[in-house]
Amino acid sequence: MIRPTRAVVLPLLILLASPAADAAGGQAVGGRLAAGETALIDPAAAPGDYLRGRLTVDGGRFDLDLVDGAGVPLRHFGSDIPTVRSFHHVMGDTGERLQIRAVEPGGWRIELDPPVPAAAQKAPDPEPLSPTIAALARDLARGGDTAGFWADMAARGTPLVEPADRPDRRIVTFLARGARHNVRLFGGPGTGHDELQRLGISDVWYRSYVLPSDTRLAYQLAPDVPDFAGTARERRVAVLATAAADPLNHHPWPADAPDVWARDSLLVLDDAPDQPWADAGASVPRGRLDHLRLTSRRLGNTRDITLYRPAGFDPARPDTVLLILFDGREYQRKVPVPRILDAMIAAGAIPPVVAVLVDSLDQDTRGRELPGNPDFADMLAHELLPMVRATAGFDPDPARTVLSGSSFGGLAAMTAALRHPGVFGNVLSMSGSFWWSPPGTPETGREWVAGRVATAAMPPPLRVFLAAGIYETSGDGVTASILDTNRHLRDVLMAKGVWVRHREYATGHDYVAWQGVLSDGLVALFGRDQP
Repeated sequence: MIRPTRAVVLPLLILLASPAADAAGGQAVGGRLAAGETALIDPAAAPGDYLRGRLTVDGGRFDLDLVDGAGVPLRHFGSDIPTVRSFHHVMGDTGERLQIRAVEPGGWRIELDPPVPAAAQKAPDPEPLSPTIAALARDLARGGDTAGFWADMAARGTPLVEPADRPDRRIVTFLARGARHNVRLFGGPGTGHDELQRLGISDVWYRSYVLPSDTRLAYQLAPDVPDFAGTARERRVAVLATAAADPLNHHPWPADAPDVWARDSLLVLDDAPDQPWADAGASVPRGRLDHLRLTSRRLGNTRDITLYRPAGFDPARPDTVLLILFDGREYQRKVPVPRILDAMIAAGAIPPVVAVLVDSLDQDTRGRELPGNPDFADMLAHELLPMVRATAGFDPDPARTVLSGSSFGGLAAMTAALRHPGVFGNVLSMSGSFWWSPPGTPETGREWVAGRVATAAMPPPLRVFLAAGIYETSGDGVTASILDTNRHLRDVLMAKGVWVRHREYATGHDYVAWQGVLSDGLVALFGRDQP
């Protein structure tokens, strides 16, 4: 209740009448004041309460202020108010009161909404997007437990997939059980290691998305990620300390990973495009693998190279394709490239392919060599290709030579081909990092590769396949993302008259997508319908 108090400013002491509750459940009090008269109102609110109200004036003009217990002004809400003035305030602990002063005589009325106590100043949890989680929340509110829910999830497998408002969409809910402090989603459709939300005080952590029904992606769950006073990057990297396969997911990938931290979990919705070649190579003739070592004088290091030659390889066959693929170790451990090529060649989907899988040594070396490094491009043209010719007895046609990679590897494929277009005539980029630019590049030139293409005197003599995932966004709408910069590079290439094919997939930044993209790119560049 509003407690009226005596005015402390002369000439007139006013004792306000007891206030009445208004229709909305708040409090109201009013009266009349002559010019120069002042009234004080105690809002009867505790420290930390959120106070909302209105002053309504009838025929005069008033000043409205907040004062402390000694009458010292704290906050000014308005001067010469002729009609209505709303005010908002969080109460302090100094005996604060509202002070009304008549500039011109007239009537006034103060209406206060019920104060919002400090303990209640938290938005209610939104209604869960998932019908199943919403039903569970209602059951928990009635005193139920989560045992049956988790038994059902263990049998069905996670994530939880439910119908959405359109037939081409699904509600997908990622779930974790029993974390103490937090759970982060590593990978998946989010853009920044999204946080799962705890359902009340239960052992259920969840996050729901509405996703296209053709989604295919890999993810991990990171429970109880360390939260410490480090840099933003250090705290993001800490996710890797606990990120592991989802224990209730029925589709681990790769299935033979050495532990749960090295294993992802797959989400493959019902309309996801097939990856027919990923598992089709077991019953077809196998190509030959040679494991070589390449010492580069330009780069000052030695790396592993895997040379794949298809079954029945004929070095004189004119339509043979040479594929140079970066991150070669990962494209054998996570993606079975030799088996994929065996199956595609046996089915006649593509002509014979000689593949060179180039190891990246380590992450630091990868970060120096792949992004726009001219020495790395020269190593490919002047050191790697002579080794391939000498080992395979095969002199590749530049028009049937393709550089390929993912992320920084896609960037390297494009920049090396731009440097040596007479040697490498094709680019197959998977989620290429075309947001990259050399250190010191002005803000206006950050999309460096697109800028090089746009300002070239002649269009580069290349054929280009670009692919990106629709979840490869920056999340803030400002930072250039993989998805955005791939679209921009596509537009620049097309404007220059370069042969380009561009595809987007309902996926993220992961190898489970790239094992299908690689096959799609080879078909687009060298399939039956291509020269």
